[in-house]
Amino acid sequence: MTKAKKRVSTQVSPLIAVCSLTKTFHVGDAEVRALRGVSFTVREGEFVAITGRSGSGKSTLLYQLGALDHPTSGEVIIDGVDITRISGKRRTAFRLDKLGYVFQDYALLPELTATENVMVPLMMQGVSTDGARRKSAEALQRVGLGDRLLNRPSQLSGGQQQRVAIARAIAHEPKILFADEPTANLDSETSETILDLFIELNRFGQTILMVTHEKEYASITGRVIMLADGEMVSDKSPKRVQSRV
Repeated sequence: MTKAKKRVSTQVSPLIAVCSLTKTFHVGDAEVRALRGVSFTVREGEFVAITGRSGSGKSTLLYQLGALDHPTSGEVIIDGVDITRISGKRRTAFRLDKLGYVFQDYALLPELTATENVMVPLMMQGVSTDGARRKSAEALQRVGLGDRLLNRPSQLSGGQQQRVAIARAIAHEPKILFADEPTANLDSETSETILDLFIELNRFGQTILMVTHEKEYASITGRVIMLADGEMVSDKSPKRVQSRV
């Protein structure tokens, strides 16, 4: 009797696994259920848009996935770690090591140069000053701001400030880049520049989750998850991301 060949599994675990995620806020006597049992997975290298009307739970979901808030119940497993169950100190270390964030208001420190703004999270990770400065310059070059290293935010346009924010988010080569309405404060032309930058980053393997309420912007991603009243109502199949240039 011949021995059966051992079958080798080719299935790869998802980078993000969200299971029955809920978030409830209490406003006075009222109870607001911002998320109602959301579940999905994300593979490494995907570019995912999270969309829906205002108040649908988009940003709330992103904050749970990015370990910036605690869900009421459910699980968020990222790179094999259930971030809903780890201590505050370990969550902070996990965020600094694995995750990058881009917010709609840029969140830059006005007294620091572009280089210094990008250096801040690197130095919080324990990177040396020289190492952080080098990585900062490389990240700013990557987003097209190699000639703006010493400029402060007040000396930069809105689009340039957002590119500094993106450089800060990617300088430590995070596993996942989260973007919360990254084009909300920008004009159409500048918004397209930022979106093309995200597409380029994704082409080089960066996993991206982007919250947007703009259908046009969501359509350039590889996948669109739509929320309504805190529930996931659709999850479009991934498609190949194409640059619009």
